[in-house]
Amino acid sequence: MTMYGSVSRRRFLAAAAAAPLALAAPAGKSVPIGIELYSVRDEMTKDTLATVRAIAKMGYEVVEFYGPYYAWTPEFVKDVRKVLDDTGIRCNSTHNDAKNFRPEGIQKAIDYNKTLGAKYVVMASSGNVTGLDGWKGVGNTLTLAMEKLRPAGLRAGYHNHQAEFKLVDGKRPIEVIAANTPKDVMLQFDVGTCVEVGNDPVAWINANPGRINSCHLKDWAPGAPADKEKGYRVLFGEGVVPWQKIFAAAESTGGAEFYLIEQEGSRYPSLETAQRCLANYKKMRA
Repeated sequence: MTMYGSVSRRRFLAAAAAAPLALAAPAGKSVPIGIELYSVRDEMTKDTLATVRAIAKMGYEVVEFYGPYYAWTPEFVKDVRKVLDDTGIRCNSTHNDAKNFRPEGIQKAIDYNKTLGAKYVVMASSGNVTGLDGWKGVGNTLTLAMEKLRPAGLRAGYHNHQAEFKLVDGKRPIEVIAANTPKDVMLQFDVGTCVEVGNDPVAWINANPGRINSCHLKDWAPGAPADKEKGYRVLFGEGVVPWQKIFAAAESTGGAEFYLIEQEGSRYPSLETAQRCLANYKKMRA
């Protein structure tokens, strides 16, 4: 990741100037709204600190840093924390490769997450996993990692994609992970991927009370992959995900502590996409 580049002044100021439009919308409920910064990865690559400032100015309350954060220097992690503190935005979680949970990698993850003020160290991908025994192995990795994370005041999390909701030998891998991890391992719910493969997101939340501490608010709409306004390229609120039912379940049963907008891309530039998604969220929660 290029950390010390610069967002073009015109684009940065345009995003900042547009922020009052989002702030003018009614605030959401008690669950803070954030963004997975992968959604603005093009801007993050150019200038991480300026991008975090722009996101905070839009009115987001939380950010989640993704994989490249692990390659930062300790000094830059402190610089990022200063921007978080200066802007009033929080980092509650980070996305990590599976290797960050192994004995040789976990201490660095602990140190960086504590500096950032995070609570959850989330496995964003388990890599290539074969069979139910392989998925049990993923659960074991998370369980062992918790033995290191728990004394540091941190918790492990697991982020699903489509594969975890597809049957393997009659069971969904996400069920295997849930059954083979302690209850304090968060099941970070990527909602859109669950819906795309035909599963019931509300039923999943209700089946795991207290463990859906964070949801990735990724929408989805059926359509040809070549259609740039279908699939995961729809803005939050424009797809077929039953968001009101999901919010109700997440907040009454799931144990939701924060939400994170996630976009694979859209018909708009990434900063404008982030702003529009936030505005849609606030209208929905009004």
